Amino acid sequence: LEWGLLEYAPHRGIRQLIRDLNELNRTVPALHLHDCDPSGFEWIDANDAEQSTLTFLRKARPGDDVIVVACNFTPTPRHNYRVGVPSGGFWEEVLNTDASAYGGSGMGNLGGIHANPVPGHGRMHSVVMTLPPLAVVFLKGRAA
Repeated sequence: LEWGLLEYAPHRGIRQLIRDLNELNRTVPALHLHDCDPSGFEWIDANDAEQSTLTFLRKARPGDDVIVVACNFTPTPRHNYRVGVPSGGFWEEVLNTDASAYGGSGMGNLGGIHANPVPGHGRMHSVVMTLPPLAVVFLKGRAA
């Protein structure tokens, strides 16, 4: 490894992102508990080819937090992007790969979003989020 490259901000940002992803995976059971079991994964929307996005849920045990993962594979931000979620309440933005700490633009959801009782993707609640360009956003909330 060329450790000298860490003197440059973009390289330090990637190192910090990998560190934060590993920490999130280690501390949030929904991201690791059922890795080899289909009960730990559920598609929200795998068919939004027009906007080049994917959304899915990661789940652990009943009563544990769930994670919504929203991916934008284009350089175009998706403002007012509606995603169906399993429950109302506050959905905390626990990781956003577009954060300025990682070398991104800093676009995001100001720490989280409140779910509305507006149906989306076959669920009774949804969030309206900003999905930054070329980024993945992780939201943590409660299962219904």
